Amino acid sequence: MFEHLREDLASVRERDPAARSTWEVLACYPGVHALLFHRLAHAAWRRRLHWVGRFISQVGRFFTGIEIHPAALIGRRVFIDHGMGVVIGETAVVGDDCTIYQGVTLGGTKLYRNTKRHPTLGRGVVVGAGAKVLGGFEVGDGARIGSNAVVVKPVPAGATAVGNPARILDTQADKTGQVDFSAYGVTGDMADPLARALHGLLDHAADTDRRLQALVERLAVAGITLDPEMDAKNDFDAGALSKIVD
Repeated sequence: MFEHLREDLASVRERDPAARSTWEVLACYPGVHALLFHRLAHAAWRRRLHWVGRFISQVGRFFTGIEIHPAALIGRRVFIDHGMGVVIGETAVVGDDCTIYQGVTLGGTKLYRNTKRHPTLGRGVVVGAGAKVLGGFEVGDGARIGSNAVVVKPVPAGATAVGNPARILDTQADKTGQVDFSAYGVTGDMADPLARALHGLLDHAADTDRRLQALVERLAVAGITLDPEMDAKNDFDAGALSKIVD
């Protein structure tokens, strides 16, 4: 347990620029305290002391605002930042080096016992503030869940999920397969995939409009006149529509 605690303290100092000392982290970070309570509760649960495990987890919830079911599997060097309102369900699995921010729910969508109802997070997953990951699926290694996203289907390794319901962005892993740490699961240059698709459609429509105009001009040079209604002014403004999408 003490080895895990040392790893937890080191991981917090590595990932949180606000941490000024190891003692500050140990004394003032509820995420570290919640993991300590969970290890005790999980040990009791594994020994079939279910009531004891649930009681310890509720004591931890009272002091930290973080609720972790004693049966959940939590890996090493997991960082729960701020933590208030975090809920981790019974069959959830959180891999090593994951980062979870406040208000996150790793919840289930089924009411049947003895089934995998809660998600499995791979190694190095970042789950942004307020995100809800609901269901017994996997979130791949190095994936990122944007703040307030609602994820109800698997997320590939290295990808980013944003929105409600969550949409999957392109993988952001580099050639070595490493993914840079991203606070709250987002980066400054992240684009909404829906907005990106709309921009593509607008660009295509503008290009089609230019081609049609060139065709009309060539027909006019050839002496072919069009119906006056077809020659009406075109009010399509791709630039203005793009600003609306942004």
